[in-house]
Amino acid sequence: MMGDKNGKINMEFSHELIIPNEGMPFKLFPFEGMKGNYIREKHWHTSMELFFVLEGSLFVSIHDMEFPLHEKELVIINSNEIHSIRAPLENKTIVLQIPLEQFSSYFTAQGFIRFRNPARVRMKDSRPNEEQLASLMEKMYTIYAAKETGYEFQTMALYYDILYLLVREYRETNVAEKEIKDNKHLKSLSGIISYMREHYREDIKLTEVAEKFGYSEAYLSRMFKKYVHINFKTYLQEIRMAYAYRELMNTDHAIGQIAMKHGFADSRAFCREFLKRYHMRPSEMEKRSKNSYK
Repeated sequence: MMGDKNGKINMEFSHELIIPNEGMPFKLFPFEGMKGNYIREKHWHTSMELFFVLEGSLFVSIHDMEFPLHEKELVIINSNEIHSIRAPLENKTIVLQIPLEQFSSYFTAQGFIRFRNPARVRMKDSRPNEEQLASLMEKMYTIYAAKETGYEFQTMALYYDILYLLVREYRETNVAEKEIKDNKHLKSLSGIISYMREHYREDIKLTEVAEKFGYSEAYLSRMFKKYVHINFKTYLQEIRMAYAYRELMNTDHAIGQIAMKHGFADSRAFCREFLKRYHMRPSEMEKRSKNSYK
C-alpha cells in the first residue's frame, strides 16, 4: 500500500472478484485488452497473477512503478498488490490467476507470501531466467484452450509445474516487517472475501460475518466501502451472480435451478439482478450465447 509525499495513503483503487475456471483451481484466460486502447485502473485481488505477452506489448504498474512488457516477457503480481494495466496497442497476452490458498504450506509469516517479479529484475539485469515459466504458461494455455480429450490432466500437470517453479525459484523468504504490516489491512479483508466465496449460497448477513471475524458491524461496513467501493450486500450479490452467470453460459440447467443453487431467493430475484447488470434477461443471454456458436 503506497503513500503520497505527505504520508497519506492513496485509497483510489478497488477490489476485483476472481472466479476460477469451471472445474479448475485457477483462472486462465486471454487478456481482455488485446485490441489495444485499453486501461484497467488501480485494483487488487487476493489471487496472485501472471501476465505473459506472446505478441505486442503492454504496461503493468505495481504500486505506481510501471513495468513495460514486450514479446515473450512476463510479470508476477503478488496477492493484494495494487496494480493497473495499460495496453495502448494490440497485443496477445495470457493471464493466469492463482488463489493464494494454493501456497498455504509456503507462507512466510502471518499468511503472507511474496514472489520475485521478473519484470523488476529485468530493469536491473539484461535478461532474468524466466523462459521456463513463460514456456509452461504458453503450453498450459494452448492445451487448455484446445480442450482435446484428456486436456484436464495435462493442464493440471503443467499447472503444478508452474506452482513448483514459483515456490522453488521465485518465492522470497526475506520479507521486511513493514511489507507484512502494509499487507495486513487488505489481508484481513481477503479472509472475509474468501469466507464469502465459500458460503455465498447461504443466507449470510453482515452482522454474522462481522462477529465471526471480530469486527463490529459498522467497522466491517466501512471496510467494504473503503477497500471494495461497494457495500457488503452488493458484493455478496456480485459473487452469486458471477457463479450463476458461469453456470448459465456453460450448462443447460434451468434458470430456476441455477438461481436457487447460487443463493438467490428464487428465479425472479435472479432475473431482476441479472437484468440490472446485463440489461437483458438470463433467457435472452442464454439464447444469444447459443446462437453465437451456430
